[in-house]
Amino acid sequence: MAPRILFWTSLILLAYTFLGYQLLISLLARLRQRPAPRTAPPTARPAVLIVAHNEETRIRSRIENLRATPFPLDIAVCSDGSSDSTAAQARLAGARVFDFPIRRGKAACLSDAIPALDASIVVLTDCRQQFTPDTIPLLLRHFADPSVGAVSGLLRVGDPSTAAGAGIDLYWKMETALRQAESDFDSCIGCTGAVYAIRRPQFCPIPSDTTLDDVVIPMQIAQTHRILYDNKAQAFDPQPLDPRAETRRKARTLAGNFQMLFRHPSWLLPWKNRLAWQLISHKYLRLAGPFTLLCILASNAFLLRIPFFRACFALQLLLYLAAAIGLAFPTLRIRLFSIPAGFLFLNLMTIRGLLRFLLAPPAGAWDSHPQSREKPTTAVEHKG
Repeated sequence: MAPRILFWTSLILLAYTFLGYQLLISLLARLRQRPAPRTAPPTARPAVLIVAHNEETRIRSRIENLRATPFPLDIAVCSDGSSDSTAAQARLAGARVFDFPIRRGKAACLSDAIPALDASIVVLTDCRQQFTPDTIPLLLRHFADPSVGAVSGLLRVGDPSTAAGAGIDLYWKMETALRQAESDFDSCIGCTGAVYAIRRPQFCPIPSDTTLDDVVIPMQIAQTHRILYDNKAQAFDPQPLDPRAETRRKARTLAGNFQMLFRHPSWLLPWKNRLAWQLISHKYLRLAGPFTLLCILASNAFLLRIPFFRACFALQLLLYLAAAIGLAFPTLRIRLFSIPAGFLFLNLMTIRGLLRFLLAPPAGAWDSHPQSREKPTTAVEHKG
């Protein structure tokens, strides 16, 4: 009896985590029929903040891309311990520069720079992506509603180049649809770091080793305000979705989810966080995915004397075989292989993220260890 209970419990949990929650929140969003937030053009000059490390080849073109916005922006660049001419190039492009001589990570730069900005609304983005001229106006229009504290846009990436990449692409499309449903219901869980805006007065500094600043910052704001998602406000990233490009980023992201789970336990309590159910369903249950899969397979192995469970076991083995083929032959762009390959890849990255969280010292949002955790006393600010 125990293996059967474990099998069905694990299977239901897995189905809820990766499909059921999305269907449920989409239904609830339709039933709730929350009035659309008031929108209006910005009445005050917004700021845009980019945190960069050794981006001398891209920073000027990125600033020029932002200048295409149809109203003036205060553009600020944090040079996080750059050893090249990132700060100088940003100054030449007319940006306000926070030149930090010691590399500490993105979270530390955000905590130092955002309070120093004068604008009431701050748009956060990165160097690699590009905006369309209407990206920032589409984000800012939602702040006409005082209940809105942050707005996330949509990140569009290059076409996947591998079978697993195609599976990840499908996952990303489901993720964006989920964020939209959460936003329609109440608030989306986290923002897209490459394209989102916040109310500066609602910002609270975060620990310098924070990995998921684009989730932690919005979750702090969500305690008093709504976090919206606007899929028309887009950033374009030329980097395709494939395992080689995703492995490091996904492991860091999942390690950040484990970090957030243990660092903010009060967010799990519904009486302290109205988004607790959404946070658990969207972020934390996915962390249990690999272990749920293992429980399904292991419990099924104890039930092979029953024909139905023999068929279930055979089906699992076929799916794992299809996933292995998709990973082993990256150019095999067939959904029978790409979807299982993408799903298995993401769960393997969860294990890698857990190991990174347990074994590696925190390194903030960059993929290397910062040189110091202390707040710099020699940062130089330049106004373009």
